[in-house]
Amino acid sequence: MPTPATPAPHPTWTFLSNHGHVLICLAEDPTMRLRDVAQRVGITERAVQNIVADLEDAGVLSHTRDGRRNRYTLHGHKPLRHPVESHRDVGALVAMVVGKKPRAQTAGG
Repeated sequence: MPTPATPAPHPTWTFLSNHGHVLICLAEDPTMRLRDVAQRVGITERAVQNIVADLEDAGVLSHTRDGRRNRYTLHGHKPLRHPVESHRDVGALVAMVVGKKPRAQTAGG
């Protein structure tokens, strides 16, 4: 009888992009340091900074200073960007992965 294959420790592809992974991390912990996001996602801190800038430019995230840290606010009412999923919003994606609506969501979102 064949035995099940052992899963690879690090998959070669995932269903979500790094943008999605960064978004999920900041939805789970709006005060997470970008250094910690980078470590969790498995990319460089500079890549996370670029992704956060993309998400802010798209209006999906914003940030405010909270002491020495940034606090990120997710704007969950924004639609997903690809035509295949544009009938859903960012909040729905986060809720699917995190299991609840994001903690840091603005009014109307």
